Amino acid sequence: MSVSLPPRLRAVSDLHISHPENRAFLQELRPEHDGDWLLVAGDVADRYADIEWALGLLSSRFAKVVWAPGNHELWTPPGDPVELRGEARYRELVGMCRRLGVVTPEDPYPVWDGDGGPATIVPLFVLYDYTFRMPEASTKQESLDLAYAAGVVCTDEALLHPDPYPSREAWCDARIAETERRLAERDPALPTVLVNHYPLVREPTDVLWYPQFAQWCGTVRTRDWHLRFGASTVVYGHLHIPRTTFYDGVRFEEVSLGYPREWRRRGSVPDPVRTINPADDLRRGASVSG
Repeated sequence: MSVSLPPRLRAVSDLHISHPENRAFLQELRPEHDGDWLLVAGDVADRYADIEWALGLLSSRFAKVVWAPGNHELWTPPGDPVELRGEARYRELVGMCRRLGVVTPEDPYPVWDGDGGPATIVPLFVLYDYTFRMPEASTKQESLDLAYAAGVVCTDEALLHPDPYPSREAWCDARIAETERRLAERDPALPTVLVNHYPLVREPTDVLWYPQFAQWCGTVRTRDWHLRFGASTVVYGHLHIPRTTFYDGVRFEEVSLGYPREWRRRGSVPDPVRTINPADDLRRGASVSG
């Protein structure tokens, strides 16, 4: 391991380690410095035991691992010995992370003091509420009908249960209220790095091959969070389209590995891990805005 570089903030998402090629990638994923942190923006795996194994391995290697849940972690798949649903499953995952020393959205937000710091690292869990609906649809049901007619339906509809909330959008509403309360209590003098499974703005979904899928990708209610909460960088996944974009002068970084059939199109060896430097991102954002 090289120690010539300063400790760095790294980020990745959508590891989907049920695929053997992705599990092999994870087994080779190591820090470059003993002080490196790793931000994991969801979709580690579908099954509880796989999530625990993967986060445990990463926690043993990186100085700190920060996890924001994806939709796959919240699934209750058939045959998983952990049969908890909805909020109960999420809370069980939080407890597991705490046993492993992994930071979750329920924990105090840690402050990164390494390269590009200081910055407050904010793992988010806000779900989605179907407001990224199809442009021609005026209601959630109309948008869902279009998706079902096209055969483009997220597996969440069968496996992501909102219990005890009456709907996924009701759960999203509760998560937004709680998260906004906590964000208002942060130190406003420090920039934030917002880590969420879904993009906080809709624009990244404009390049989806199947636009019907956007309704499972976020909520319009987070559209200004990168501005309201002083973000230098927004880290996200879910779309499996790794790239860097800027909105309102703020860097949005998708860090998905994705499924093997997807990353093979980008090259024989996947390299989704990105370095996040809050100070550099603030400077680059200012130049983009200007």
